[in-house]
Amino acid sequence: QGELVESGGGLVQAGGSLGRSCAASERTFSSYTIAWFGQAQWKQREGVSFITSGDGTSSYAEFVKGRFTISRDKAQDTVSLHMNNLKPEDTAVYYCSATYADFLAASIPIPGAMTYWGKGTPVTVSS
Repeated sequence: QGELVESGGGLVQAGGSLGRSCAASERTFSSYTIAWFGQAQWKQREGVSFITSGDGTSSYAEFVKGRFTISRDKAQDTVSLHMNNLKPEDTAVYYCSATYADFLAASIPIPGAMTYWGKGTPVTVSS
C-alpha cells in the first residue's frame, strides 16, 4: 500500500474534464499492468480501466467507454487517465493499482487481482 501515488482529480462540473496521473513512489512499475478503480460512497470498488506493460493493451468499463482514455509513459513510469464528459455518477474516489499479471482485452480486473494500491483521490462531479 502507498507505493503508487495518484495526482489530479478534484471538483468539476458535469460535462467537464479532469486528468489523473499515477506514479511509482518506491519502485518501478514499468513491467506491471496498471489499473484504475473507482469507489463511490456506499458502493464497492469497481474497475474503470487498465493498461498492460508489454503491448499496451487497454480496456474500459462500459460506463466510461468513449469518455475516459488511459495512457502510459514508460520513460516517466507514469500512467494517466483522462476523464472527459464527466457525469455526476462518476463521483467517486479513484485508485491507481498495479499487478504483474496481464489481462485480456475487453476484460475489467477486480480489486482482488491487484497487488499494489495508491491511497486514492476523490473526484466530485457537480450537476
